[in-house]
Amino acid sequence: MNRKILALSILWILPAIWAAEPGKYDVAADIGVRAAMRDGTLLAADVYRPEAKGKFPVLLERTPYNRKGGRTAGRLLASHGYIVVIQDVRGRYDSEGEWYPFKHESADGYDTVEWAARLPGSDGRVGMFGGSYVGATQMLAAIARPPHLEAIFPYVTASEYYDGWTYQGGVLMQWFTQSWTAGLARDTVRRKAKTPFSRSYLPRPEDFPVLSLPSERGLAPYYFDWVKNATDNGYWKPWKISDHYAELDIKALHAGGWHDIFLKGTLKNYIGLRSSAKTAEARQGQRLLIGPWAHAATSPEGKIGGYVFGKQAVLDMNGAILEWYDFVFKGRKNDYAKKPPVKIFVMGENAWRYENEFPLERQKLTRYYLHSSGKARTINGDGQLSLSKPSGEPPDQFRYTPRDPVPTIGGRLCCANSLFPPGPFDQSPNEFRPDVLVYSTPPLERDTEVTGFVKVELYAATTAHDTHFTAMLVDVSPTGYARLLTDGIIRAGLRNGLSRIEEVEPGKIYRYEIDLWATSNVFKKGHRIRLYISSSNFPRFARTRDRANQTIYHDAEHPSALVLPVIPR
Repeated sequence: MNRKILALSILWILPAIWAAEPGKYDVAADIGVRAAMRDGTLLAADVYRPEAKGKFPVLLERTPYNRKGGRTAGRLLASHGYIVVIQDVRGRYDSEGEWYPFKHESADGYDTVEWAARLPGSDGRVGMFGGSYVGATQMLAAIARPPHLEAIFPYVTASEYYDGWTYQGGVLMQWFTQSWTAGLARDTVRRKAKTPFSRSYLPRPEDFPVLSLPSERGLAPYYFDWVKNATDNGYWKPWKISDHYAELDIKALHAGGWHDIFLKGTLKNYIGLRSSAKTAEARQGQRLLIGPWAHAATSPEGKIGGYVFGKQAVLDMNGAILEWYDFVFKGRKNDYAKKPPVKIFVMGENAWRYENEFPLERQKLTRYYLHSSGKARTINGDGQLSLSKPSGEPPDQFRYTPRDPVPTIGGRLCCANSLFPPGPFDQSPNEFRPDVLVYSTPPLERDTEVTGFVKVELYAATTAHDTHFTAMLVDVSPTGYARLLTDGIIRAGLRNGLSRIEEVEPGKIYRYEIDLWATSNVFKKGHRIRLYISSSNFPRFARTRDRANQTIYHDAEHPSALVLPVIPR
């Protein structure tokens, strides 16, 4: 394995398509400008400004991924009449201080926004932009409410940092947390060594995942804090964006992808601010943009994961930034002024569509009930999905073995994408495993659109004292290609809430609600809607250590069901 993969794979965070044309202004750059934070720590920034008289709005990006990677974007945006500031966050690259994710971003974000508002040539208005953790630096700055912050453009980011960043359904998102922290350790090692970087400082392949690294090496102490705080407890509360929606009075363009690892946060931030922001102007100033994207660059032909959605799926990131801020700061009557607030990419039809809200008011929550004669294991079983409620049916059973987990094939992943690429891939290789239950509709007689939040209501028992249950929704073509749409997981001990672990009594039937987040897809005529139920999806999610015999019930008293938001057509 290439030792650079873990360190460098996170630098793609924004898409590779930067197609906007330069503007009318020549650009001057001030490199390595220092901004003092309230505790005296100096953070490094590059400032790009139009070479022209007058005052301009400021666009700010605060990144842990090396501000120098933003030179092209900085110059291009500045050429369109903006002062652009790209800053290394605390403890990263040329900025002073100690790096600890989230901890300083509210205070440093506030101080940086106010510093940027006072720069020569600034008109006092500041907007922020960027994706992934760079979206977190925006949301965390916003909850500190700096007076001169007027708008943000958070792309593929979270609404809180327990559920949807570190854990999902109470289960550690293992591949993301370990590959991300391992990649960030590269700069940490360089700084601690105080010598020029060499490959020898990288974690070795045999050291991966980070959990095996001794914490005293100090490469990622926060990772061990994340693992230690395995419930939604007080450790996470200072960074829980969703607690602050009612305090915020800024405009925001929330952008994400149906296959993105932080989709839940993107949707939650939009819905929360659209309904609860402090002022009517702020509530009306929220926009939502969801494409078919994963947490990676989209190819020029629109390929994401193993599927080509077409050139219309490609995001021109600089163009999107300019269109948003031309609307916010320059009053341009573009689509953000004239169109409905929600723009979504409907997969299957592979087309964009505007909506007035999300989720859609016209959705019809429809239960597709699980059925079988007790033989739903593998694609060769008799598992079915039907609108008819079950009656007297025997349960399905499978055995979970931690040494042989169901392998991850694409999906909502990050990082080290050359090892485990994210996005929609064919899931059919896992359909032959005896620990995967397969439930399918017959070939559809008409196109069926599913747009909105998806969940599974599952009645199950286990022989373990704690375990996981997974669910995955796929679109199956007549050829058998099973395109992943969305998935979820639940820790049995957290079935009644993520803040407190409750005892699991072996053999007792419990009702579990598995959150599969959301999707938008048209299942075409002749396709099948298919659901997989299992207990692992590794390494996307951490495994439980104990073997378990799992029993899935679908009878009159235990009507397990896939709940889909069907859109009338």
